[in-house]
This record gives sequence, structure tokens and C-alpha cells, in this order.
Amino acid sequence: MTNPVKASGRILSIDIMRGLTLVLMLFVNDLYMPGVPAWLGHMKADFDGMGLADWVFPGFLFMVGMAIPFALGGRITKGEANIDIAKHISIRTISLLIIGVLMLNSGRVNAELTGMSKNLWAVLMYTGVFLVWNKYSEESSKIFTTTGLKLLGMALLAFLVFRFKSGQEVNEGSLITGWWGILGLIGWGYLVAAFIYLAFRDNLLYSGLSVIFFLVLNILSMLSLLDFLNPVKFLLGTIIDGNVPFIVLSGMFTTLILKKLTSSDHKKLIVTIVTFGIVSLIAGFILRKWFIISKIQATPSWGLICNGISLLLFAILYWIMDVKKQINWAFFLKPAGENSLTTYIAPALLYHLIWISGLPVLFYKHSPIPFVVIAGSIVWSLAMVGLTALLVKAGIRLGL
Repeated sequence: MTNPVKASGRILSIDIMRGLTLVLMLFVNDLYMPGVPAWLGHMKADFDGMGLADWVFPGFLFMVGMAIPFALGGRITKGEANIDIAKHISIRTISLLIIGVLMLNSGRVNAELTGMSKNLWAVLMYTGVFLVWNKYSEESSKIFTTTGLKLLGMALLAFLVFRFKSGQEVNEGSLITGWWGILGLIGWGYLVAAFIYLAFRDNLLYSGLSVIFFLVLNILSMLSLLDFLNPVKFLLGTIIDGNVPFIVLSGMFTTLILKKLTSSDHKKLIVTIVTFGIVSLIAGFILRKWFIISKIQATPSWGLICNGISLLLFAILYWIMDVKKQINWAFFLKPAGENSLTTYIAPALLYHLIWISGLPVLFYKHSPIPFVVIAGSIVWSLAMVGLTALLVKAGIRLGL
């Protein structure tokens, strides 16, 4: 039996698990928590524990890391120069940071000072994002149209940034970077892991040491032993805190294991992943003695436990899809897995359009029956995957 990593250069279960984490992300983001079981949502910052929503984002971060050796490895195999790959990494990171900060600030719009409502500002902002970062056709006849649409999007975003006013004292009412938003955190984690991969390629030892380094950095940060770096934390805080890079690098390291193991021994491969998953869970619960399990605090115990869950879940999906070839059941996850940025951003735009229209599309959120609320959010998340498929078919597909 041929190893799918060796045969095709890609693992099908990576796209499916990425799609699964995205669907779950849409589900928990849409879920209106009052009356819904607490284990589905986020735990408070000082609570020692986690719900489903507390695993979903780190689960996606893990998958970001798993994809890096394939994405960058493909560029290296094609003979692309390191400097060009470095430019690609930098541009992708900056793009994620920009979109993340814009999304973060969309809820801070002061309608009176800005001259437009939060919803209108957000709709225009997401429209600008789609214009700038859409994957346009490369047909030469459309090059001027493509350039014009991108410039229009840039002008729109610049206008919105110029008009933005929060009415708050912080940063004199202008945009803030804050915690960078979800996409910003992904950007910082990707930046670290991508450059480490570019430096060490498929070297398991150095990549493994990088994982350990950022875990130690996370521990030291939680112990306030890195406070001397506070002057640069406004910019590099996500890297210094260590947690996000640790999770992304753990995913990257997992893919390197898959690429290194023998081409026929699936049992050894799966046992190795499961073993790492169990070890990660045990380590997380051991560290719980000193650090509570908290997503908001980004504790090392939380990061390790999330990695353990991701490893075990991936082992199951790998066995089902890449070994047993049972793939038909996961057809509905493919659009999300293959178009993750579109899947994440398109629903955000749709929310604001719904709120502007006043149409009772989200009626299920106000139901006193938990089942209705949960079922509504499930339908919403699956419908958003369908929306992504339609957008892609129409030539609207975000890509960095």
C-alpha cells in the first residue's frame, strides 16, 4: 500500500480537518450562548477548563502548521529562490495582519463620529477585502480589469481607515492593533513557522527543537519572566508569548513526521501520531498544576491539551480517509477546507448585510429552546460552506 504523502505530495485528511475546524468555528461563532450548554462555548479567562469553542481556533492553527511543509515545500521543489519565498511569506503575513486589524476594529466604529453605521463600515470594509485579495483570473485580457478592481479595493479600505473614529481615548480614536484579531494571530503564527521551515526544511530535529523553544517561551511568559521585553510587546507580543507559534509549529512538526515515516507502514505512522497526542494531553494536565487551562490567558496547559486533541482527531481522519479511502462522507467539508479564508470572511460580511436589512434570518438565536438555537447554528455553518462553494464557482475566492 502506498503512502498518500509520498504518492500525491498531499494528505486529503488535512483539507478535511481544516474544513471541519472551520465549520466548527462558524458554528461556535454563531451560537447564542444563553440557555445553551456551557461546554459548547468559551470559558471565562479565570476558569480552569475549556469548552468546544476553546479548541476550535487552536485546532485551525494546528492545521495551518500542517499545511506549511506542502505549500512551501512545493515552491522549493519548483526551484523558487529563498528570497522570493521569503517575500511570499512576508506579504501573506502582512495581508493577514491588515485584515485581522480591520475586522477587530469593525466593532469599534462610532457611527456619529465616523459618519456611517458600524454595519455599513463593515460591509464596505469586507467588500474592499474581497476586491483586493480575490484570486482573479490570470487571463491577459482581464489584467487591466483586475488591477482596477484591486486599486478600487485599496482606495476603499484607505477611505474607511481615514474616516474611522471610535470615540475612545485609546490611539486617539483611530484603529488599534489590540490582540490583532483571529486572522492577525494566524498571521504571526504562520510567519514564525514558515520562516523556520524555510531555514530548516524537513529537518525533524531542528523543527522539534523549535516547538520546544516556543513552549518554553510560553511558560516563561506566563511566569512573567519575559517582562523585560514589554517595550516591544505591542508589536511582537504574539511571538513573545509563544503560545500561537507553539501550536502552529506543532502542526508543522506533525506533517514532517508523516513525510519521514516509511511509505508502507501506516500502522507505525498512526501509532506515532496517537502517541504524541497522548503525551501532549498528559503534559498539559501535568502543567495544569501551575497553569490553569485557559484559552483567554493562552496558557501552556491549554495549548498542549488542544494539540493533543488535534493529533488524536487527525489520526482518526487520516486512517479513515487516507488509509481506508472512505472519503465520500466528507464531501460537504471540501469547499471550506480548500477555501478557508473565503469560508471565514464571507459569513462575516453576510451578518452585517442581514443586520442592515433587518430581515429576521437569524430568528433562531432568540428561541428559548436550546435545541432550536443549536440546530440553527448548525444549519448556518453548513449553509456558509455552501455559500463558499457558490462564490468559488462564481470566481470569488480569497487567496493570499
